[in-house]
Amino acid sequence: MHELKITMLGPSGVGKTSLLTAMYEQFETNIGQTNLQLTPDEESSAILQERLWELKSLLEDFEATGGVQGTEGEPGTLRSFQFGLGKKGKKPSLQLQFQDYPGGYHAVRATPERKRFVKALVAECAAVAIAIDAPALMEQNGKWHEYINRPQQITDIFKTAYQELDSPRMVILAPVKCEKYLQDEKAAKELLQRVREGYAKLIDLLSSESLLSQVVAVVTPVQTVGSVVFSRIEMKEALPHFRFRKTSQDAEYSPEDSEQPLRYLLRFLLKLHIEERRWTIFNFLRELFAGDRYLKEAVREFAKDCKNSNGFAVIQGQRWLDI
Repeated sequence: MHELKITMLGPSGVGKTSLLTAMYEQFETNIGQTNLQLTPDEESSAILQERLWELKSLLEDFEATGGVQGTEGEPGTLRSFQFGLGKKGKKPSLQLQFQDYPGGYHAVRATPERKRFVKALVAECAAVAIAIDAPALMEQNGKWHEYINRPQQITDIFKTAYQELDSPRMVILAPVKCEKYLQDEKAAKELLQRVREGYAKLIDLLSSESLLSQVVAVVTPVQTVGSVVFSRIEMKEALPHFRFRKTSQDAEYSPEDSEQPLRYLLRFLLKLHIEERRWTIFNFLRELFAGDRYLKEAVREFAKDCKNSNGFAVIQGQRWLDI
C-alpha cells in the first residue's frame, strides 16, 4: 500500500492529538457523497477513542491539558497514527501516517539529538501540520504565544529541514481551541491576521526565493471541541492556565472544520499527480491515481470544499492547489 507521511508539529499540550481525534471523528460526516472511508489501525483507534471519550466528558468549566500524556520520551521515540484511506468496504488505497513525536523535544532542556530528530522528521515528510494554541496567540495581545507555541523554534526547524528541497511540500497552520475567535467574520479576520503576525518569520522564510515555488502554506482553523469557548487565564506559580467553559450545560462535543486540513492535503496530492512529474517522495502518485480512478474522482470531489474565507486562507502556493 502507498504511504504518505505527515508530521504533527508543536510543543506539548498545544492540541495535536485532539486535532487528530476531531479529524477522524468528524471525517465521515463531512465527506459528502464520495463514499470514502478513513480507517485507523488498531493502536491508533485505541488512543483516539480514549481521547474522544475525554473530549466528550469535559466538565462545564475546565482547563485544556493537551493530548496524551508521556511527552518526554527517549531520543527517537515516535508515535504514528495510521489511517487507511479508500473506498468503503474495500482495502485502503493510501496509508496516511501522522507522525507525532514527544512535545518535550521542544523544551529548553531538550538535547541536541532530540532537536536533530525533529528536524529530520520534518524534512522527510510530505506535509507538516502546525497545531497552534489559539488562546495563547490571541489573549492578552499574544503575551503567551512565544512561551506556548514556540514560533521561533518552529521557524528554526524549517530553516534546516527545508534546505535543498527536491520535492514540493505543504505546511498547514492549524489554530486549535479557536471557537471564541470564529464567532463572526470580523473575529475570524482578526484570527487570521494574528496567525500571520505570530508566524511572520516562518512565513517570510517559506516565501523566500528558494522556497516560494516549492512550498504551499495554508491556514485552516479547527474548532476542536465546538461546544466550548475560552473563558479566562488563571496564574499559578507565575505560569498561565487557560480555562474554558461549555457554551451551555447540555452542550455536546461537536468539532467544526476538523476535516479541512485533510481536504487541503488531498487536494495538494491530486495536483502533484496532475503535474505528471516525478519527485523523490511522491513517486507513488502516478501509479496510485492512475490505478484507482474511483479514488482520484473521490479525492477531487472531497477537495472541492476547501474553505478560503472566514479565517481560512492560502498564504502561498495556490498553483499547487488548482485542480
